Amino acid sequence: MRSKTRTTASSAGGMRFAMAAALAILLTGCAATTGAGDAGCASYAEARLGRPAAETVAEVPPDWADWIADLDDRMTGTCR
Repeated sequence: MRSKTRTTASSAGGMRFAMAAALAILLTGCAATTGAGDAGCASYAEARLGRPAAETVAEVPPDWADWIADLDDRMTGTCR
């Protein structure tokens, strides 16, 4: 069994930070592009206003972060 080295742990931390940063960027710019013409889109735009601060994304497990980013991307794309 291979044990984690300092380099491996550091790489994992860097990768997690990069994913969190990418997710934060995605979540930051989408509110302005969400349209208000559809009730579902208006509701989604309103819900996005109450989202937690982007800095807290690093606390989300990677699988959930990926799912959240995918969902937000799909909803934002649908509501443009």
